Amino acid sequence: MKKRVVITGMGAVTPLGNDLATTWENLKNSRSGVGPISKFDSAPFQVKVAAEVKEFDSSKFIDFKEARRMARFTHFAIAASKMAVRDGELHIGKNVDPERVGVWIGSGIGGLDEFEAQHKKFLEKGPRRVSPFIIPMFIPDMASGRVSIELGAKGINNCSVTACASGANSIGDAFRAVQAGNADVMIAGGTEASITEMTIAGFSNMTALSTNPDPQTASRPFDKNRDGFVIAEGAGILLLEELEHALARGAKIYGEVCGYGATGDAHHITTPAPLAEGGQRAMKLAVEDAGLRPNDVDYINAHGTSTFYNDLYETQAIKEVFGRDAYELSVSSTKSMTGHLLGAAGAVEAIFSVMALKEGILPATINYETPDEELDLDYVANTAREKSIQVSLSNSFGFGGHNVSLLFKKY
Repeated sequence: MKKRVVITGMGAVTPLGNDLATTWENLKNSRSGVGPISKFDSAPFQVKVAAEVKEFDSSKFIDFKEARRMARFTHFAIAASKMAVRDGELHIGKNVDPERVGVWIGSGIGGLDEFEAQHKKFLEKGPRRVSPFIIPMFIPDMASGRVSIELGAKGINNCSVTACASGANSIGDAFRAVQAGNADVMIAGGTEASITEMTIAGFSNMTALSTNPDPQTASRPFDKNRDGFVIAEGAGILLLEELEHALARGAKIYGEVCGYGATGDAHHITTPAPLAEGGQRAMKLAVEDAGLRPNDVDYINAHGTSTFYNDLYETQAIKEVFGRDAYELSVSSTKSMTGHLLGAAGAVEAIFSVMALKEGILPATINYETPDEELDLDYVANTAREKSIQVSLSNSFGFGGHNVSLLFKKY
């Protein structure tokens, strides 16, 4: 018999704040985390804006000496994980068996910032000056590995690397592990810190990024004048816990994970399949997995990247899956405020989907000014909306044709 899985703790480091409370407060108030690029000189680049994490202090969470041996994406993951564990009052080794606590944290790119820095050192000063920690600094699984070491979690330890679906896949696979009885608790989510010169150059040359120099309007999902996504960084972590285990220790419950759908497009390395056919199947699978019907879904946190094809095809997919009920749904893209956190996007947006259930507040799609004739759903334009909902769905689609839908229910 499948076990029920609930969310008992959450932690976040985002462009909107260095904890969940600050992030959620800014999201509710429709504030943008996008600003001018500060990590390097953007003069040679067409792209001038990004959604950076501001004033983050890793020393609050990690020993200074150890932090120097880790990349920024790992710092974010440890911080968000420790906040989630503290939020959930989880004491590994006291109120939970360490061998029954797993970690599953995805990253699309890993420590590319450290790789770039060390490669410059290699070219300028030779191979002997390259850090001996460079490999464990940049490989994507190291966030999950380091979190397990920091927290003493000895259960399943894994990392999903599925581009922009990495965080969502990690949550879905961690959900399956708890559901199957292979763990009592999973520390799950995604992390990313890839606002680097090479990343900006690569995405720019494939014309994926917005070249709008105005930080306040660059990320405009579903708007007719959208011209690409705004790159972002951060991490989101959820504690997924078996229901009876959570009740036995008196844990607070944010909501329930009920459905997981994961598919492949088998179509193109970067462009989604027409009508987001793979995304359609992911949504259908998530709803079916939860034992619900499409018209039970109240709110969709869309992948909504602010690129031409994603926003068009995702809208078409929602219409295909939900039929006439699509027009009764509230659909929003929080990337309008956070930018696109790549491998961490699905995790942060899962948190937003759970908070929408818990607090009855639907985050807005800001910068929505010019409607597109082909995009005619309710995108919760510009201002958050108070509405009591029972079921939320979060979509994440990644390069390579990865599609994930996560379904959450009010507990």
